[in-house]
Amino acid sequence: MSSSANSSFNSRIRTSNRASQPRRGLSYSKRVAVSDEDAYSYALRAAYLAYLLLPRQKRIQHVANTSKPIQRSSTSINDMIKDFSLLRDSKSAKLPHGFPAELDKRITGVLYGKEKMPEFNDSLVKRSFAAFLNEFKNPTFRRSVEKDRKVEDLLLIFFSKATSELQKGKAPEDDGWKLMVDRHVALFVRIISNTLQNNEWSRDRPDLTSKLKMLEQKLLQHDQDLADASRNAGGQSIEVEVPRSYEVRDMPLVVRVCRIFAIPTAQAQSDINAHRNEWTEQAALKDLKEYQNQMMLNTHVTLTKDDFNMEEAYEGWKKGEISDLSQMILAILKSNPELAKTSAETPAAVPTLKTIDGAYHHPSKTLTKDGDVDPNYVIDTPVDMSSLNLGTSDPIDTETEYLNGAHAAFTFIPPERRQYYKRVLSKALAHDLQDEAMAAEEPAAEATTGKLLSQQSTDLLNEIAARWRMPQPSRAVLLLDAVRDKYQDQDISLETVDSAWTWLKQAPEPPKKITGKQPPPQLTLSDRSRWTVQDFGLYQSILGTLHDALLRELFELFQHCYENKPPSIGSVMYVLENHVYDDALFTKSPEDLDGFTATLADAVRQKARNKYHEILSKNVSDDANQWEFYHVIQLGQAVTGLCAKIQKRYRKNPEVMGVNPLTILVEEVLPSFADDARALVKRILELAQKRDEEVPIQDGFELYKELVEIRQVYAQALPGKEFGFHIENLLQVFVWRWIEMTDSKIIDWIEGSVAHDDFKVHQNEKDKEEGLPPTDDERHSQSAADVYRIFNQSIEMIVKLEWDHDLQYAKFMTAISKSIGRGVARYCELLEGMFTKEMDRQTPEQELKAQQTQRDKWMNYAKDFYQNGGKGDKIEPFQFWPESFVKINNIEYATLQLDKLEKEVNVDACAEVINQREPPPLPSMRRPGTNKFMFTIKIVEGEDLKAGDINGLSDPYVVLGDEYQKRLAKTRIVYQSLNPRWDETVDILTTGPLNVIATVWDWDMMGDHDCLGRTNLKLDPAQFTDFLPREYWLDLDTQGRILVRISMEGERDDIQFHFGKAFRTLKRAEKEMTRKTTDKLSSYIHQCLSRRTLRALLHYNSLGPVSISNVKGMFSKAISGRPGSIIAAPSQPPAPPTQDQIAGSLRPLLSYFDENFAIMKLTLTDSAMVLVMTRLWKEVLATIEGLLVPPLSDKPSSQRQLTEQEVDIVYKWLQVLFDFFHAVDEAGVALGVPLDILKSPKNHDVKNLYFFYSESTNNLIRTSEKMAAETAHRQQETAARLGRLTAPGGLHSVARRSKSVMMSRNLGTMRKAKEEKRKEAQADPSDDMILRILRMRPEAERYLKDRSRQKDRLAAAAAAEAIVRQSLQASRAANSAAAAGGGIARRWDTIRE
Repeated sequence: MSSSANSSFNSRIRTSNRASQPRRGLSYSKRVAVSDEDAYSYALRAAYLAYLLLPRQKRIQHVANTSKPIQRSSTSINDMIKDFSLLRDSKSAKLPHGFPAELDKRITGVLYGKEKMPEFNDSLVKRSFAAFLNEFKNPTFRRSVEKDRKVEDLLLIFFSKATSELQKGKAPEDDGWKLMVDRHVALFVRIISNTLQNNEWSRDRPDLTSKLKMLEQKLLQHDQDLADASRNAGGQSIEVEVPRSYEVRDMPLVVRVCRIFAIPTAQAQSDINAHRNEWTEQAALKDLKEYQNQMMLNTHVTLTKDDFNMEEAYEGWKKGEISDLSQMILAILKSNPELAKTSAETPAAVPTLKTIDGAYHHPSKTLTKDGDVDPNYVIDTPVDMSSLNLGTSDPIDTETEYLNGAHAAFTFIPPERRQYYKRVLSKALAHDLQDEAMAAEEPAAEATTGKLLSQQSTDLLNEIAARWRMPQPSRAVLLLDAVRDKYQDQDISLETVDSAWTWLKQAPEPPKKITGKQPPPQLTLSDRSRWTVQDFGLYQSILGTLHDALLRELFELFQHCYENKPPSIGSVMYVLENHVYDDALFTKSPEDLDGFTATLADAVRQKARNKYHEILSKNVSDDANQWEFYHVIQLGQAVTGLCAKIQKRYRKNPEVMGVNPLTILVEEVLPSFADDARALVKRILELAQKRDEEVPIQDGFELYKELVEIRQVYAQALPGKEFGFHIENLLQVFVWRWIEMTDSKIIDWIEGSVAHDDFKVHQNEKDKEEGLPPTDDERHSQSAADVYRIFNQSIEMIVKLEWDHDLQYAKFMTAISKSIGRGVARYCELLEGMFTKEMDRQTPEQELKAQQTQRDKWMNYAKDFYQNGGKGDKIEPFQFWPESFVKINNIEYATLQLDKLEKEVNVDACAEVINQREPPPLPSMRRPGTNKFMFTIKIVEGEDLKAGDINGLSDPYVVLGDEYQKRLAKTRIVYQSLNPRWDETVDILTTGPLNVIATVWDWDMMGDHDCLGRTNLKLDPAQFTDFLPREYWLDLDTQGRILVRISMEGERDDIQFHFGKAFRTLKRAEKEMTRKTTDKLSSYIHQCLSRRTLRALLHYNSLGPVSISNVKGMFSKAISGRPGSIIAAPSQPPAPPTQDQIAGSLRPLLSYFDENFAIMKLTLTDSAMVLVMTRLWKEVLATIEGLLVPPLSDKPSSQRQLTEQEVDIVYKWLQVLFDFFHAVDEAGVALGVPLDILKSPKNHDVKNLYFFYSESTNNLIRTSEKMAAETAHRQQETAARLGRLTAPGGLHSVARRSKSVMMSRNLGTMRKAKEEKRKEAQADPSDDMILRILRMRPEAERYLKDRSRQKDRLAAAAAAEAIVRQSLQASRAANSAAAAGGGIARRWDTIRE
């Protein structure tokens, strides 16, 4: 930027101060009101002067030879067109149907100057065509033309109109116009022919086209052809000037003045005629000379140095004015050369005007054509300008001879040029904005003022500005001033204001060099170095007033910001930001706008309140009895919808003048909604309670979701501000109702699902056709999937709520997990009952035997003894039903689904939340009767029971009942055994001490069952405060005893406890069903792996004949219960059996396994199959262990110890069965039970038994004492290590808990517990096997009793020490919590059992 521009910019700051100073001279005279009449008068003068200064139009006129007088052709127009009558009956003589419309467009184009052919630009031609067009638009004539389509009708009317137009104002003796009529008619014929040719109509009308061509030639026989100006038809052609008509219709600018001021052209014609002698070129020249004189005198008639901030600006303006005045004077002299002759004594040569300043020059004007030179002047010769007073130093007013110029008078320049110019500009702007035909009148490319002013108005204003000497910056500012006034009067829109400002801000384009023409300079606000002081002051005033008006409009528009279709504020903000605030002359600071921002914010805030009240009244009725949650939801949706709409509406510009409508909306609406929603919900619940009704649960859920969404919007919009109320506390009752409803119906759902289940494998039909086995996922029935679909739906209903309160959510999951546990227990109960019935069904042979008499039974038994040596009937494979195995698959599938459900619920996290935020109370602080305890009783085995059957054996089972004879549990039946092993576990829930009576019964197929004995035990929670398991041998009141293992854990409302209980229920059901399956196979296992088989193998082929005495002996021994031999003594020692004989003795058992496994393989899953085989393997190990040693007891046993040969056979059997169950194929891949299961602790004990079996009694006793001492030492070390731990009490268990509910809360914990048990069993060797061997040694009876008493003392001491240690740890934990100020901080939930 130049230094002058910088100083100009800095000087603008002084403008506001100067505006308050007295205005100087004419340019700062007091503003006076200019009437329309005065403005019209001066505008008319400028327009009329422009007409006078237009170059005279010339035309080429044919002058006939003087020897031949000019004569018109003897044929009239009727004779010329008579040829068309010959084509009247021809179809090609008629004009096309669309021809009138196309002709209308062509003639209109001629009048607008759009016709490309130059011969149509003559004004007289346009007059003739205009007269014809007026008649052509007459509806009557138009319909006649469209109906007849005759070209002669058009020619006659045009001839008539051209004749009347051309003879106007002509003397009667002047007949020169007649040739012009022929010329105009010829042009009309040419238009018709050209229209036909352009629309391709001439090809179908060759006759009509030729006739039109002939007519055109006839009409031009006395004139030149328009296409060839050099053609002469005899005589000579001369160029003559067309005389001025002095008619308003020939003055386009005058016509524009009449339209702008709404003055009839007749009045304008009258005014021009009245002042024709005053408004002359001479007066215009005089005005210029006077203006030039005043400028030289530096008077206030023109601008002075005081009107500019910088002297450079003034000098630039003055230089430009001198050049412009010279050009304008030369233009006047060029127009009227006589003025040049009279202005000086000696004629002065006038140079050719090459360029004219754009401020004056009209873009459509040319003073002369290129090459046209007036012969009276010399081209490009110097001109003596002294006589014109251009640049003279004589400061004398030519009229008054005053130097101050106060009495300067002008003909064409008004006294208040700025006011007059603004008045004319305002009138032109008002007229053009109301002119609906403006867009059609001018193409967009020609609208140089952004459609503010038409081209005619622009030309007029350019002429006035040039004649009145208005500087270009002043014109731009005045245009903006006029726009400001129109906007304040609401006559124009903001788009128009923006259009004006944008156009004025555009940088002027460099003018294109056009010969003889120069476009007018473009108005612009960019170059402010040329501005006057008054322009600066006015512009600042425009900015201020427009700013205030825009803020008022913005305020009004922004009151509708919350309506559905608010008015746009984009145009207001665009003008403010891009035209007002970006302008350096805008004087208001941001602090000045704070008041408006505060006022606008208050108004918008009130509108937000009103909008919320409108929404509230629309969605919520005044009658409270009609209120429902649906209305609250509707209200919330309307509020959030409005917020979302406002956010979307103002996403690009969130703040308007410092006001954020969204923030104000949420600040006003959301808190009000929160208060109203809370009141509505409470009132709805109260009214429903009074009516003894319940609000639907689903309505509560839907309301919660809606309120949570609104709370999220609230948190985003108002961070750090709490929502009006706690939604979860208010609506949690619906979740509890849902859980209660689920709990009440879950049993019915489970029973219904089981009732409709067919318990069949549903395999893919395609796979079934291809003979493929079903996959594991297809081996369960529908009820298993239905049950867990019920569980999942119950949980998903709560999960989908996305409850935003961790403690409440954890409690919900705890309650629903308790219901799930009830459902799992019921499902297992139903399946176990059905499975038991299926397993206990009798075969037809068994039913037949049951109907036999006692005598028949004895006879069949004797017959069997005689035929088979007392081996009994062959045991046939049990016919398992596929439905039974599907039930086992269902239990397995249920376990997997429950584990998946446990992970989805995140059980551990829920338990942690409850323990942290609401820990369970101390046991001492609980109300009496509220504590629940679960006792787990495992009935392990019985010993030396009373014989209940005639064969000296019993079929015992145990029934547990309370003191009121209510049955609590029942074990399975172990057939034909006096030392049964049940290994069954039951859970008993109690709130205090409970006396339990255990009764051992002998099952009989016919008649009542026999009681084998009773015993009792007391379940007292006070005796199990250490939560450690205890074993008791309970003596029966008749004979024998039973072994039970008892443990206790607190029944707690804990999600981990409920899931653990459900898992344990499933595993017990699976184990029980698997045990019942293996029980059907165990009888044959016992038959094949028995001492009888051993004796048979050792006495192979050495059996002698059997006599009656042998039978009597067998019966007597069987009745007495003592073991006896049914094989006669060999006559000589038998040879030891070979390896093949030993393996062959197991072939019936292995075949039996294969037959049953084939049935299982078709239905059971792989994991269930492994489970059954694992159970069978345990049964095999228990049977082999029973062959080797008796059960553990402190009493001697009557069982005989096997010989070394027999022991060797037993261990070979074990190896054969091990290989069979492992099932390694030829490729070395194990297909059966995994090795880690086969190599169980029991297998380890059985194999270790081999090393002690042949030892002497003394060695065994010493080894037992050594192992007992080592065990006691390890226990002491463990106790010492636990005593040194300083961690808070409750975090470490004093002893390992087996079979705990908390240790079986999912599959992961169950696997971990099983693995730890296996490792512990292998890591801590016991002397139990040695004690069992010693039971077969009568000399060890005393040691057995002493060892038993020692074990009891050690167990009691360990229990007492554990109780003391636990109490000390609890005390330390309580003291540390109290010292830390945390209150009761002990986690009682960690005491599992």
